[in-house]
Amino acid sequence: MSFVEYSDCIQDGDVAIVYLGHESMTPVKVKRGAQTQTRYGVIRHSTDLIGQRYGSKVTCSKGGWVYVLHPTPELWTVNLPHRTQILYTTDIATITMMLELKPGSVVCESGTGSGSLSHAILRTIAPTGHLHTVEFHQQRSEKVLEEFKEHRVDHLVTVRNQDACKDGFGVTGVADAVFLDIPSPWEAVGHAKAAMKKHGGRVCSFSPCIEQVQKTCEAFSDQGFEDINSIEVLLRVHDVRTVYLPLPDFGPDPSAQIQPDSTITPPQNHASIAIKTTIPPRDVQGHTGYLTFATKPRT
Repeated sequence: MSFVEYSDCIQDGDVAIVYLGHESMTPVKVKRGAQTQTRYGVIRHSTDLIGQRYGSKVTCSKGGWVYVLHPTPELWTVNLPHRTQILYTTDIATITMMLELKPGSVVCESGTGSGSLSHAILRTIAPTGHLHTVEFHQQRSEKVLEEFKEHRVDHLVTVRNQDACKDGFGVTGVADAVFLDIPSPWEAVGHAKAAMKKHGGRVCSFSPCIEQVQKTCEAFSDQGFEDINSIEVLLRVHDVRTVYLPLPDFGPDPSAQIQPDSTITPPQNHASIAIKTTIPPRDVQGHTGYLTFATKPRT
């Protein structure tokens, strides 16, 4: 099992996602002889998981059942242990697209946090790319490195425990893209420029406050970056429903000729027609943060 390569069957040592319902999932480290307790009963790893295909329905000891899913960055985002505030799929998808990431890209990231974005980047740049991620907090950097090894993506990533604002990213002239998620990103813009390749590249900064955005934009401009723009992504999920509308009654056809001896049929009750429609949400998820993008010009 790897977060960047799909495996058919569950093996000892894998991380699997136990799906109890749309709002109830949990990651499980598969270990021979171990057990996992759920509200539907016990899952025995040796007999219920190891050797089974991912996506299988597993019956628990109480008779209930769950699905066992292959881990993906999207599933990990909604199931990971929170050590910091994290980015979710809506922002992650926009970042991946706007930074123009692809297999083979070299990316610098600060800070690593809980690793939500890191896993998505690794899946995108595999199998030949590399992620250089910087985390200021020592315990968080050690924990995320442990998770990368557990998820078998550690060959694609280098984790450094240092301050990106003071010490940079530990590399120079290699990055195709840089991502900043730190309290004062404007202090790291110079280091981001130094880490990027001479032929240019893209940089993104995530900030919750507009004052941070203003300072970061000024720093981008002072460092010679171009195409500076900030966006905010808000997700609106529309509910698809079936509604029934009555067919209109236009009366008898005036062009039809009525025979003298014919009888007029009394009007019938018109049936309804079923159609699919969407209902906008009453409550919309609010502000998460601003994404500021810029381009390093070719030199």
